Amino acid sequence: MASSDAYIVGAVSFSQNIYDGHTLPEALKQTEELVGRRAKVAICDRGYRGKCVIEGTRIEIPRKPRKRASAYEKRKARKPFRRRAGIEPVIGHLKSDFRLLRNYLKGSVGDSINLMLAAAAYNFKKLMRQILDFLFLFFRTMEVQVGGSIPIRTAP
Repeated sequence: MASSDAYIVGAVSFSQNIYDGHTLPEALKQTEELVGRRAKVAICDRGYRGKCVIEGTRIEIPRKPRKRASAYEKRKARKPFRRRAGIEPVIGHLKSDFRLLRNYLKGSVGDSINLMLAAAAYNFKKLMRQILDFLFLFFRTMEVQVGGSIPIRTAP
């Protein structure tokens, strides 16, 4: 599984297949309810063209650099969008590892429940991996300080 620094903060399921640009207000609303504050900037792909600001959140989409832009300016402009590109593998892992390819629950409520449980399972697995890594380092440090050999079994 790809290692990312971020947890899944919000996941919204829509009952209809709607245009990408129309999904953002609902996602921002859910994220604000969960986190407790409104996002200042939303980094989006080109499917969100048309609006520059939604309810106080600025929408950033990739644009072509100026002809005279230096390599530094181009790198600086691309940096936030590269981080956004790290989200796509997470979505792929949710589909394959957390059974989001097919939903066995009924209706749009079942879709929402399935999505939220998959996101929670992803976050829980990530947290458990961090705890395991911490414990491994803790026991290795204790082994070095004590000078003895402490048998440690690592998870597969």
